[in-house]
Amino acid sequence: MKDNQEAAAFGGRVRTGQVPVSVNYHFSRKCNKECLFCFHTATTSHVEKPENAKRGLTLLKQAGMKKINFAGGEPFLYPKFLGEMIDFCKETLQLESVSIVTNGSLVKEQFLQKHGRNIDILAVSCDSFNEATNIKIGRGSGDNVQKLYEIGSWCQKYDIKFKLNTVVNKFNHLEDMNDHLNALQPFRWKCFQVLIVTGENDSDKTLRNAHSLTISDDEFDRFCERHSSQTCLVPEPNRLMAKSYLILDEYMRFLDRNGQQPSKSILEVGVQQALQAVFWDEEAFVERGGIYDWNKSSCSSDSKDLEW
Repeated sequence: MKDNQEAAAFGGRVRTGQVPVSVNYHFSRKCNKECLFCFHTATTSHVEKPENAKRGLTLLKQAGMKKINFAGGEPFLYPKFLGEMIDFCKETLQLESVSIVTNGSLVKEQFLQKHGRNIDILAVSCDSFNEATNIKIGRGSGDNVQKLYEIGSWCQKYDIKFKLNTVVNKFNHLEDMNDHLNALQPFRWKCFQVLIVTGENDSDKTLRNAHSLTISDDEFDRFCERHSSQTCLVPEPNRLMAKSYLILDEYMRFLDRNGQQPSKSILEVGVQQALQAVFWDEEAFVERGGIYDWNKSSCSSDSKDLEW
């Protein structure tokens, strides 16, 4: 039964990992924070030219992409590029969903006022409601919580789905966030177990070494249990997270979480050939809730099921 439902969600196609339904485009590695667990570290300063990025996004749409998520680094370091890509994806490509993941520090109301009509989801990283903990993690500036509430109010004002992302780690796994979550009311709260990625945050030879922040599966489960009353909670333990994301890097190459080399750029070899060079666990993508109400209009009664 489950296999039939999943096949239906993908338009009846056999799921072979060759349909890039949801893509995370990390168009820059540059960031204004130094989170100790970061798994997409600032090893380059490259950002594609807008015309090249648009060509790549068009190829992805033609290959079956329905949802694009702009991430980094910190995408709001490049507001002009980000705004142009958002508008292109909604107005020209007419994608079902356009989302952004940000640390929140550089989000401005003026940007949301200008581009909010084309943003379905704004996901803000929130690892603690204790500023001292945020500073310890490397994300803190002393006003993270205040800024988070501000962004939440802007999302409501400009009809953008407000989402929270939390990396559960050594410094925050004992925290009780329920009161703030009840106040903020995000439509979705992703809780990730801190993840070690080969070549990114796995040793003293990489820019980050996140081994000191890892937690056990039991510690992660207890954190999730403490917040189980939150209907927006979507837990992502390492077993689901590691290979279930289709990640496109700043050169428009797919990254392989099996520790292999990235694919060649889709601008060079096309989407299908690039996909064949990496492993994307599409079953884990479905299991972790990768298909959900990711479009603004999906809140309406006549669009509960996504069309593929």
